[in-house]
Amino acid sequence: MARIVKKEAHGPIEIKASDKNVSICACGLSKNQPFCDGSHKMTLDEEDGVTYRYDDHGHREKIQE
Repeated sequence: MARIVKKEAHGPIEIKASDKNVSICACGLSKNQPFCDGSHKMTLDEEDGVTYRYDDHGHREKIQE
């Protein structure tokens, strides 16, 4: 199943939860939702204002500029 992700943040959102911090996924690609698993690293070279589609294997396709 392909996923279409409109990226708003460039990394996870860190939240202080009682005695430890947790990172919430902001890219939509984490396989450990709602928590960050580092998948956002594959989005670091995306162009601003472009919509991408990622497949289950992490392959990216531009679908709109």
